[in-house]
Amino acid sequence: MLALLFLVLLTTSLNLHVEAQDIGSRIKVYANRGDNITLPCHLEGQSSLFGNRIKWTKMENDSTETDVLISMGFHKKTYGNFQNRVYLLEADENDATLVLTDINLNDYGTYICEVINGLNDKITEVDLELQGEDSLLFTGVVFPYSPRRGRYNLNFHDAEAACLEQDAVVASFEQLFEAWKGGLDWCNAGWLNDGTVQYPITNPREPCGGARTSAGLRNYGQRDKSNSRYDVFCFTSALKGRFYYLILPKKLSYDEAVQACKNDGAEIAKVGHIYSAWKLLGYDRCDAGWLADGSVRYPISRPRRNCSPTEAAVRFVGFPDKKQKLYGVYCYKTQ
Repeated sequence: MLALLFLVLLTTSLNLHVEAQDIGSRIKVYANRGDNITLPCHLEGQSSLFGNRIKWTKMENDSTETDVLISMGFHKKTYGNFQNRVYLLEADENDATLVLTDINLNDYGTYICEVINGLNDKITEVDLELQGEDSLLFTGVVFPYSPRRGRYNLNFHDAEAACLEQDAVVASFEQLFEAWKGGLDWCNAGWLNDGTVQYPITNPREPCGGARTSAGLRNYGQRDKSNSRYDVFCFTSALKGRFYYLILPKKLSYDEAVQACKNDGAEIAKVGHIYSAWKLLGYDRCDAGWLADGSVRYPISRPRRNCSPTEAAVRFVGFPDKKQKLYGVYCYKTQ
């Protein structure tokens, strides 16, 4: 823990972002998209790293490993999408900490640091997880998601891909728990990033685990990641660009909506964008609009007649025929 404290002080002076928790032999690091972060790996009380083989890898969804960086003394090599974005901090002769710059959604996950010298080999696992814009650990928004083909159609790997496509990641238990404490009530079970399937209930009722049960997270436990199919709870943080409803004189088909955003120098917004703008920016618009997944939704922060009169929410119209010219469009422009 002293080494971790030293690392936090050092990286602060280098303008690197790291918020880490050492949980047993596993470390969790929380960061925002676009941050430069450090993944700690340190050999206290062991011989110098010089001459040792240092290997950083990332665990993928199919349990394979992707090489990130390999170091042998002065010789270092980076791989794939990590090229020109990673390097070793080397704060002292025993420091194998990895610096990862400009992180994106594909960077989140579990990293493994291996230091191999044949005598005192060490393996450190570091989980990189998404956090929001400020110092609060779980600032962001959790939202339930199911695809066009309907409820309970995603295995775990499909769920991960679905969240990424919507500018989000699969939520953790801690994030869903915080969302439940904030009032999230949803009766469809969804995947979490630990492979469990759960759903949050604030208002117990018969179809959702029973009217006489207490409020809380309903937990189905671990499920087969390939064969079990549910919805998913996604988590996204603050936007790095501008989310807006595009004012046009007529309603659009889906293809026309995509093109209209392009013509405005933007892209059609994703589900993660609308939830982030609604929850974190208070975005409010009583106009149903197309989103990138083919769904039609609208965000209401100020409940009122004909616009979500009972609660603030992102209202879901459905997945209409993409040829229908009945809706506007929400766009997203990066900054």
